[in-house]
Amino acid sequence: MSAEALQTKNQRIFISDCEGPISKNDNAFELTSYFVPDGDRFFALISKYDDVLADVVKKPGYKAGDTLRLILPFLRAYGATNEKIKEYSSRNILLVPGAQDTLRFVKDIMPSFIISTSYEQYISSLCNLVGFPYDNVYCTKLDIDKYKMGEKETAILRKIREEISAMEMIEIPEKAGSVDDFFQRDQETIRRLDEIFWEKISKMESGKMLKEVNPVGGYEKAKAVHDIVKKLDSRFDNVMYVGDSITDVQPFQLVRKNGGLTISFNGNEYAIREAEIAVLSGNTIVTSVLADAFSRFGKNHVIRLVKEWSPSGLKKYCATPMLRERMLKLYPNTLPQVEIITASNRERLKKESSAFRKSVRGEAIGKLG
Repeated sequence: MSAEALQTKNQRIFISDCEGPISKNDNAFELTSYFVPDGDRFFALISKYDDVLADVVKKPGYKAGDTLRLILPFLRAYGATNEKIKEYSSRNILLVPGAQDTLRFVKDIMPSFIISTSYEQYISSLCNLVGFPYDNVYCTKLDIDKYKMGEKETAILRKIREEISAMEMIEIPEKAGSVDDFFQRDQETIRRLDEIFWEKISKMESGKMLKEVNPVGGYEKAKAVHDIVKKLDSRFDNVMYVGDSITDVQPFQLVRKNGGLTISFNGNEYAIREAEIAVLSGNTIVTSVLADAFSRFGKNHVIRLVKEWSPSGLKKYCATPMLRERMLKLYPNTLPQVEIITASNRERLKKESSAFRKSVRGEAIGKLG
């Protein structure tokens, strides 16, 4: 193997989810709240149903993040169009502090990519805002304008929306393995939602959206990681993957199993369950520091840095003075919380990270799967 080919094989790669690690938004939640009456509660219930199908039932052909196709008939029924989605998304982007600097930094030191479940209208707007190359993004393609909806179907969907909004919120029991493990009330809710989406709406004209729109979540995110590694003729152990939610479970598992680095950034319980490092931070400079260490020296160096996470540890393991000085200037007294996730601290970190996530992104978004 030539020296150039060997260098390519050893080239490290940065991959990040968008909403959470880069922005504070949950664009699909916000769109639903904007277009659909009582949309925040409606979306929260559908999101919980999504968690049930993806993580408990493991419905064939269904993946985490498919909430983004379940809500589409209702967005259309309440007047959403490509242009309206793009316009709303572009004026409501809310970045995590430091995100623009972090994206600029990482793409200068190694090939960098965003893999997001978000609709393309939001992601393209964000890329324009921060100057990140859209060619290096995987996201959910959506042309909602091509789906026509008559007055009768619109009225039916609006009536269904009222029914769903009136349902009690689903509670997922810890270690649930099937719907039978749920409270009776929640079992009935899940079965009713099954009827609504897979028997009723699927037969409507708008049901085409359930079949044709393919959100980039779960195994689709893992496929995107595969595609990036293949395109760059690299290896999975060269990948640093940053995520925060249930849609990142499969890419976390893929990267971790193959020796790469997995980081939960203000993650929920699903992210803490699968990642190796937990970051609780209101600023993405932590991501920059970890990415710099990974790019220069690899995963083991990052692990050593995190094990000695302190001002003295930064001086010892952070080889870029500018980053080290900026971190210590931002946090002169106490550094953001960064820990290796272990069997002994996982449950604690699930609670702490979930609580911190809500403080950064707000209660409504922070509690979504």
